[in-house]
Amino acid sequence: MQLIKPDINIDFIGKRKAAVALSALLILVGLVSMLFRGGPEFGIDFAGGTLVQIQFQDQTSPTQIKDALKGLELGAIVVQQFGDEPNEYLIRAQQSSSELKGLRHTISQELETAYGEGKVEVRRAEMVGPQVGKDLRQKGLMAILYAMIGILFYITWRFEFRFAVGAIIALVHDVLVTLGVFSLLGKEIDLPIIAAFLAIIGYSLNDTIIVYDRIRENTGKHAKEGFPAIVNRSINETLSRTIMTSGTTLMVVLALFIFGGGVIHNFAFALLIGVLVGTYSSVFVASPLLIFWEEHQADRSQKAATKGKTA
Repeated sequence: MQLIKPDINIDFIGKRKAAVALSALLILVGLVSMLFRGGPEFGIDFAGGTLVQIQFQDQTSPTQIKDALKGLELGAIVVQQFGDEPNEYLIRAQQSSSELKGLRHTISQELETAYGEGKVEVRRAEMVGPQVGKDLRQKGLMAILYAMIGILFYITWRFEFRFAVGAIIALVHDVLVTLGVFSLLGKEIDLPIIAAFLAIIGYSLNDTIIVYDRIRENTGKHAKEGFPAIVNRSINETLSRTIMTSGTTLMVVLALFIFGGGVIHNFAFALLIGVLVGTYSSVFVASPLLIFWEEHQADRSQKAATKGKTA
């Protein structure tokens, strides 16, 4: 099935400098946002603490919930609405308790005292110690790092080192942009989001390798056209497949985002951003980087030849 004519010739490569500027701007905005926030907003998985999900029968507000819990020694707490239900809230406390069952019961009793018996339902209670959170954070970051290193070796073996560098930079670009969007929107980074980042890396890499394979194939067929023209031809030839794959993936992820509920909302959101950014980077980041590499190598060779003649 072809959504786009095979002989289409959009000048993607001609827009590579504008694309680099846009990518640099997106990453810079995200990094500045994280700088002002003191780093990414880590969730309970990584920061440690206590999380309780509560459903109220009657209308209430975060301020009223905080007032009802003043008698408990939970430290600084954050109360926010959760999911699609109007009276469902998440309570996050920096302090954690080794008696999770007791804490669940204590919070339930305290809220029932304020709201009435049977009008409060504790749906979920989680506790992560600060040391465990730190350990999970380190392991999550190492998982992403190991994935990048494995990809670098695989693409170097499968193609060439310049292809591997281009793919890794594109993947780092995808993760940084997604992380920046999370920082700008104040969304938390937890274990499911790390899983989403790894899924984004896999999805983006798959699309990039398809384009790279066509570039290698066309390099032998159309060597006389010049490398920039070969890269642009390859992107155009795989454009129909890219749009079909990205479009169908986006439909599924969008369905998860809209109908999946609050538990996987951030996970689906990360995938949504990642699929869009990953498709963009395959066309405007990974492939043009090969041209920048080629131009750099040509300049070095020319300077070396000029220097040799002068000597």
